[in-house]
Amino acid sequence: MIIVSGKLHIAPEARAAYLAGCDAVAEQARRSPGCLDHTLSPDRLDPGRINVYERWQSDAHLAAFRGAGPEPQQVAEILGVEVSKYRISGVGAV
Repeated sequence: MIIVSGKLHIAPEARAAYLAGCDAVAEQARRSPGCLDHTLSPDRLDPGRINVYERWQSDAHLAAFRGAGPEPQQVAEILGVEVSKYRISGVGAV
C-alpha cells in the first residue's frame, strides 16, 4: 500500500478557487483502479495550507493515475510543497 501525504501552500485568497479546480481530479482519482482514498482539504488553522492525503494499492496504480502530473496553471499557484510517499507493509485497527 502507498500513502501520499503532506501539504501544499497557496496564497490564502486563492485557496478556495484552487481547491474547486481540484474537485474533478479527486473524483477521477477515486474512480481510478487501485485508489483507496484521495482528498485535498483546507487546513482549519492556516489559510494558505491545503492538506493532501492519498492511499493507493501500489506504486503502479499511483503512477498510472499521475500520468503527466498537475496542470501548469495549478503548479504556478503553489508557493510551497511538502508531500511524501510512504510504502506501508502492514495495516491494523486502531
